[in-house]
Amino acid sequence: MSAEQNKVLVRRSFEAHEGKADLDALDQMLAPDFVSHIKRLPGQPPDREGYKWAIAQYSAAFSDRKFLVEEQVAEADTVVTRFTVRATHDREELLGVAPTDREVTYKAIAIHHISGGKIAEEWTLATTGPKLLGQRLKQEERERIEQELLVARRIQQASLPKEVPVLEGWQISPFYQPAREVGGDFYDFHHLSEGRLGLVVGDATGKGVPAALVMSTTCGMLQLAAQALDSSSPGEILERVNETLLARIPTSMFVTCFYAILDPGSASLSYANAGHDLPYVRRGGGDCEELRARGMPLGLMPGMSYEEREIELDAGEAALFYSDGLVEAHDPEGEMFGFPRLRALVSEHAEERSLGDFLLEELYSFVGEGWEQEDDITLLTLKRSSSLS
Repeated sequence: MSAEQNKVLVRRSFEAHEGKADLDALDQMLAPDFVSHIKRLPGQPPDREGYKWAIAQYSAAFSDRKFLVEEQVAEADTVVTRFTVRATHDREELLGVAPTDREVTYKAIAIHHISGGKIAEEWTLATTGPKLLGQRLKQEERERIEQELLVARRIQQASLPKEVPVLEGWQISPFYQPAREVGGDFYDFHHLSEGRLGLVVGDATGKGVPAALVMSTTCGMLQLAAQALDSSSPGEILERVNETLLARIPTSMFVTCFYAILDPGSASLSYANAGHDLPYVRRGGGDCEELRARGMPLGLMPGMSYEEREIELDAGEAALFYSDGLVEAHDPEGEMFGFPRLRALVSEHAEERSLGDFLLEELYSFVGEGWEQEDDITLLTLKRSSSLS
């Protein structure tokens, strides 16, 4: 089968997971000696029957399961897919947790090996998911985790920049608010030659100390690569870090990252994206643009290239970089803040106000009092405040 046919096969397997789950269709796509390299549930055998059993358990617990493929890369018999799953836990108990009637979102990377037109092996690396296991922790485990979270928070805080660059005619405003269960959010600034400035926002998979360590490692690598290359190419910097990171982090982890280089004099912003949520630019007329560029997360596969693009910012225009903790926040009824809401708010934002402050006000109004923050929230706004001489 061709690479394209392999990609189609994987997408069909995702479709078989949706809704009530078509296990018969899935059975036709799995090789007789299929192996799943991740256990979705305790006691799950790694063979095809164990895999189908686990899918059936999730289907019985969640309704409206939808798999949204965001990007696929195929090389020989291997297909790597970046995708999002949305579902509502409203049916049966799973992992000892009763239905919550809340929508949950999983961001994940799946790696499939195809043999003879069938799926022979699968690895799935999830970035987020319902915190079902966390609800079953015993008290002594909670105390241990509290200590780990304290260490993780210290590692993360130590890795964030202590000062914000000051550039004539520009306003740079970062905001970082960790969740109780610290994730892998980070942002940083790199001073480059000829007055250029590198800006980076990213998110390492996982929680706690492992995520904080990977986040800290990635920050250091990005800083070293920016200094060593002193490049005007954000894609080149991401390529260098991807190759270095591969050998230094666990195979179950990866990092999403958006890297931009600002030339303050010309007001040009070149950028590349390693699988991170798309930033937005608010134009002078109120239009809101996505900054799109293709690229897989860091630390996942060797030999990756990263598409580069470039824009110019006029006076009063602003760019917003952020992490998924903002868009995945839920209100008391379980509704997500979401990308459409964020884009609409960026578009209607008045230039006189700080975009970051405006979005935080809207977020707090949306989630209401008593909100328990689910993930780190990072915002970084870049605004051109005046005409350039």
